[in-house]
Amino acid sequence: MKNLLQKSLKQLTVFAFIVFALSIPSYFLLVDWIWLKELDENNELIAERIENEFNEQKISNEKLAQSIQFWNEIQPVSKIELIYQPLSKDSLYTVMRPNPYSTKEAIDRFRGLKTSIKINDQDYSLVVETNVEETEETVAYIAMVTLLFFLILVIGFWILNRRFSKKLWQPFQDTLQQLKSFQLNSQKPIQFQDTDTIEFAELNATLDKLLQHSITTYRNQKEFTENASHELQTPLAILKNKLDILLQSDDLTERQYHIAEEMNKALVRSSRINKNLLLLVKIENSQFDRSELIGFDTIVLQSIDALQEHFKEKKIDVSTDIHSNIEVKGNSSLTEVLISNLLINAIRHTLPEGSIRITVSKFAFEVSNSGEQPLSPDLLFKRFSRMSADNRGSGLGLSIVQEICKLHGWTVKYDFGNNAHLFSVKF
Repeated sequence: MKNLLQKSLKQLTVFAFIVFALSIPSYFLLVDWIWLKELDENNELIAERIENEFNEQKISNEKLAQSIQFWNEIQPVSKIELIYQPLSKDSLYTVMRPNPYSTKEAIDRFRGLKTSIKINDQDYSLVVETNVEETEETVAYIAMVTLLFFLILVIGFWILNRRFSKKLWQPFQDTLQQLKSFQLNSQKPIQFQDTDTIEFAELNATLDKLLQHSITTYRNQKEFTENASHELQTPLAILKNKLDILLQSDDLTERQYHIAEEMNKALVRSSRINKNLLLLVKIENSQFDRSELIGFDTIVLQSIDALQEHFKEKKIDVSTDIHSNIEVKGNSSLTEVLISNLLINAIRHTLPEGSIRITVSKFAFEVSNSGEQPLSPDLLFKRFSRMSADNRGSGLGLSIVQEICKLHGWTVKYDFGNNAHLFSVKF
């Protein structure tokens, strides 16, 4: 990728080169036209001078004829011939022929003029030819000089661009860096650098308005989620307590007992969803300390022991490759939630008598379980998405895992291959 100034300067350079290339034939035509025009004027002056010089001699017609004959012998390209009436108009022409005065054999170009002159009251035709300088050589020299200045101009543009673009675009770069470091959960507005450039000032004003709106919306959503979660805790706890008392009653019929049990399960799930939503809000708001040194391998082993009953219930074969003394920096409570969620997710997506492999190394934590078809990548970390027919989960487990990884600067990845699901967390 290239920055904006480089792209624009490249286009300007290409355009300038095209103009330079087109200027060469223009130079050739222009210089050739100027020279021919100047030579035409020069030939007219020569014709007038010859006419005046002959008339100033005031010689007889007989001696004039001898002089003209002598002139034609020493000036083969400037012939004077007697005519009976003057030419109707002057004739201009260009001819290619050997130069009689050149020591080298070469074909030169001559510009000629055929006009009428009057000597001793007699009409004569005069032909004057002048050698035309080589236009190609002149244009080549002009092109070389133009190319030199063209290169100086382009190189100067590139140097000035590199030197002044940093200063010119400094307000934009500052705005870009501020946006890159902006965290919505911090709820701190950005103080953009003052600039006297109208475009950058308008950009900063628009961004400031947009960010203020985003912060206000985020704050309102955060307060609503926190308040809703906290306010739901108390009625959910009361309902759970009342249902427990009801289930212990001896007066319930079997049908009433099943209804109350279903209500209790739904209430437990609602309470779990509420707690998970509150946990997500706290994670997104960075309300957890991440400076703790955690024994990751120890927490993994504890989580495996706590889930032994689930492994035995589905007759899952569990294999481990856990390195000892694996320490990471973060929050121990969130790390325990992450490990537990990935293990529970593996149990739910493993068929009875399947297998789970747990690996802990210095660089990663991996949970692999047997499966028949891959999970949907689009729904994998989406909140309340369903990956299996098991409805006991809250639908927030993997979303919480992803948010915990973001908080710690870790990466979580899912792969499927060889009939096995693999979740890996890179430290």
